[in-house]
Amino acid sequence: MKRILILLLLPAQIALGQQTVTLDECYQWARENYPNLQQAGIWQEITQLKKDNLKTEYLPQVSLNGQATYQSDVTKVDIALPNISIPTVSKDQYKAYAEFRQTLWDGGLTAANTKLEDALLKSHLSELEVELYKLNEQVAQAFFTALVVDKQAEVVNAQKKVLSEKLASVESAVRNGMVEKSAALEIKAEVLNLEQQKTHLEAAKNTAFQLLSILTGESIRQDAELTFNEKPDFTNEILSRPEFHLFSNQMTQLETQMTLLDKSRNPKLFGFGQAGYGKPGLNMLNNEFDTYYLVGVGLSWNVFDWNKTNRQKQVLTLQQEMIQKQEETFSQNIQLLLAQQKEQISKLETILKTDLEMVELRTEITKSAASKLKNEIYTTSDYIRELQAETVAKLNLELHKIQLNEAREKYLLIKGKDNSKS
Repeated sequence: MKRILILLLLPAQIALGQQTVTLDECYQWARENYPNLQQAGIWQEITQLKKDNLKTEYLPQVSLNGQATYQSDVTKVDIALPNISIPTVSKDQYKAYAEFRQTLWDGGLTAANTKLEDALLKSHLSELEVELYKLNEQVAQAFFTALVVDKQAEVVNAQKKVLSEKLASVESAVRNGMVEKSAALEIKAEVLNLEQQKTHLEAAKNTAFQLLSILTGESIRQDAELTFNEKPDFTNEILSRPEFHLFSNQMTQLETQMTLLDKSRNPKLFGFGQAGYGKPGLNMLNNEFDTYYLVGVGLSWNVFDWNKTNRQKQVLTLQQEMIQKQEETFSQNIQLLLAQQKEQISKLETILKTDLEMVELRTEITKSAASKLKNEIYTTSDYIRELQAETVAKLNLELHKIQLNEAREKYLLIKGKDNSKS
């Protein structure tokens, strides 16, 4: 029965032990986990509500009104005609009425306002994309930190294993009286030194994985295999940062505002009407409560605005020039960063070649030192010194490997890479 349970649980254990996490997955998870991402839906909802309000501009506007007044004088006909009585309107007057107004043509103002809301939405969403893009750098830093400390921990563990094996050999020699006890103590001290290095590396690894888990919102285990594209494509030199979309959308927004200003200068055509009950009605010679109505068509046009619209358009033109200069400055800064990053990549590639040669040399020197220690030509201190040099060389190799890949990834991030789902 126990054997059956073990066989049933084995696939699950294998699955749990094979967690693979890619850097691109981390980018996507961090994006989806970012609280401000919810702003996209909120902005879309706000825009739709504003556009729904704009649609009401072409719906009839109805208002209910009422008033009672007493006036000091009224219109009178002070002419006496035989057999004719001309009534006089009372000084107290009353009316209650419904008034409506229907826009027939607003000069294209509603359509322009609708386009402006769409342009504003695109600008807000672009600002959000710029904010989201900054997450990539944090994710990449935590990701590669986790990788480098993991690789360095492997080196430390391997060196500790070598040293432990050598300690066993030296302790045997101490028991047989072939070497002094201090030789074993020196090796034990170096083992403890490696243990301390391992403790520091494990703490750094814990921190890196915690940061990665917080940023992505995913439970990423410390035994997870972190993978990434080690041979990214550098042939495409086109800049695709979200900031450029923001600049473009801001320019479009200003152009739409200019169109709106032009539309605001157009004449407006509207229908209107009034229906009510009052004393007097429309017949001023009838001093009784009466019903009445009137309908008509109106036109409004502000012919002169004393050059106010032109000045507003000049302001928008200047704002466009500012955005253009911001875009040019941003592009120049990106080119500078890319040039610096290329040099960093080239430097690390050269250092890595030296590291490989250094590790080979240090490994041979350590082997030679181990042989000399065995033949009592080298002291234990000499051997430990050579082993430490080999450890440092291997640690540097792993560090520079990860730094090179991180530098390549940073180059792509500076240039711009799209991690959002289409």
